[in-house]
Amino acid sequence: MSQNFHFLTERERERERERMACFDRASPALKETLLKIYRAEKPIEMDQRLFEFGAVEYHIKSSASDPQYVYLSISTPLLSQEVSLARGISQGTAQTIKGIHSDMVELIEPAAEGYQLTLRLDFYKIPQGKESSKIITEIASIQAAILSCQLKDMLTNVTSQDTSQGMYKPIKLVYHPREPFFVVRQPEKTTAVFPMRFQEKTDVIIATAFFQELMDVGSSEAWVKVPLCAWSPIPPPELRGEQMEDLSTNGGFISFDILPRHVKGKRLDKTVWNLLNFYAFVKYHVKCTRGFIQRRMRKRLDNLVKVLHVASSEEDGYAIDPQAAGCGCIKSIISVPKPNNTVRRRCRNFTRKIKRMRCPIKIQGFRRFRRRWLTVPKFSSPFKYTKLD
Repeated sequence: MSQNFHFLTERERERERERMACFDRASPALKETLLKIYRAEKPIEMDQRLFEFGAVEYHIKSSASDPQYVYLSISTPLLSQEVSLARGISQGTAQTIKGIHSDMVELIEPAAEGYQLTLRLDFYKIPQGKESSKIITEIASIQAAILSCQLKDMLTNVTSQDTSQGMYKPIKLVYHPREPFFVVRQPEKTTAVFPMRFQEKTDVIIATAFFQELMDVGSSEAWVKVPLCAWSPIPPPELRGEQMEDLSTNGGFISFDILPRHVKGKRLDKTVWNLLNFYAFVKYHVKCTRGFIQRRMRKRLDNLVKVLHVASSEEDGYAIDPQAAGCGCIKSIISVPKPNNTVRRRCRNFTRKIKRMRCPIKIQGFRRFRRRWLTVPKFSSPFKYTKLD
């Protein structure tokens, strides 16, 4: 049995994160692989591993001799080092997974070696038609459910261990290795703090304007029920004592105050998913804003080029189609057109008129007289100068 390994490149990972910014919980690569097995005309022998950003690993195993069952193993990193999955997933996570089509998805215990979770999928019980794609999409979102359950436990459970010398300790969460964020649990509220980092200065400017606008909108009366948002260029007091590498940013710190009403009922799942994908949402917004500005600049340049090209053509006596003048006509503006016979004749006549104006009367021998008597004498200085190197 052959094994296939699928690695995502850095650019594919960035695209993957952009898809996550659109709140797509299902893994596209896992969904595509499961649909390929389900829609195959003949049973497929497969033993494939998929690796996604954030050190997430999937292992899909199917047998041609037993096409009814497909085994899916998942390995996902921990959001926080304070939570251990060495003994398996938590009880709340297990209940959540069992609630996803329990008649088609079975939780295998113990899990395969090196994985936190192993599922057995019964493809014979998946209905035909559009419903099959919906069910497989929900199965492909198992990894998002595991991470959401971890954060749910942190937002809903506040213990005495969260305090140290009268202050609440921040919990460092790592959804992406290069983008950690912090959660500070308190009895009356939970504060989520995001250190923002950007590679380009233009992204910092766009993101800063976005954060300030987010603060203004969040403090208005129309959005009084949403979590309070605050942005600061320096670390907030909740992060005192953290490592310097986690506090070194160029985009400041943005925090959200999550109240108990934000984690009740169905709001809990939405709040958790928005926190996990806040980094991706900000970068997606920055990228779209930068693209919008560049399109407006190109459109403005195109309009200016059209005006200049039409004006230049009218002066030269040419007729031009305004639609044909654009950014591609810049070279034609700076290039000089070849003159025809009429233009050459006008130039010769104009040159002759200039010569007549400068010397309307010709005097015989005047040049010899000017060279002899009207030349400026040259004076020599008694001082000598030495050239300095």
